[in-house]
Amino acid sequence: MMNVLIVHESMFGNTAEIAAAIAAGLRRGRPSGDEGVTLVHVGDAPLTIADDVDLLLVGTPTHAFGMTRPQTRRDATSKGAAPSRHGVREWIESLTPRTDLPVVTFDTRVHVRMLPGSAARSAAKALRRKGFEHAEQGETFWVEGTPGPVVAGEVERAEHWGAELAARVSHGVS
Repeated sequence: MMNVLIVHESMFGNTAEIAAAIAAGLRRGRPSGDEGVTLVHVGDAPLTIADDVDLLLVGTPTHAFGMTRPQTRRDATSKGAAPSRHGVREWIESLTPRTDLPVVTFDTRVHVRMLPGSAARSAAKALRRKGFEHAEQGETFWVEGTPGPVVAGEVERAEHWGAELAARVSHGVS
């Protein structure tokens, strides 16, 4: 049985909703079902990834073209988001690297034409710099505005992506 840890940062609940859908897809796509898939908010995430974790997924909202920062979190809080002192950026900085661990990132973003930037891309780069040699950028999931909601069809797409990841993990491919 392969174990998957999903760590996410979510201020308005959109990234948490997507992370839960990915977890549901992973569980549906695995013969063991619920076993082996753990979903955790970044504030509760371990700083050392257990040796029995076979795949790490990291999800974060895109703020100001990349991962959240203290200032962008304060700005989001002023718009009604849940307060958060630490995000994925700080978690990665404190994380003990595992060079052998496959990692796939994902993010949520407001769908604005021609707007650059991806927290998934910046998280994958930060993870590789930290020593996670097998970190790769995964999917972006769209929200309808800073507070959301998630764009129609994105939760289903996230669940489908989770099932695809389960198939990749079961075949030993990250």
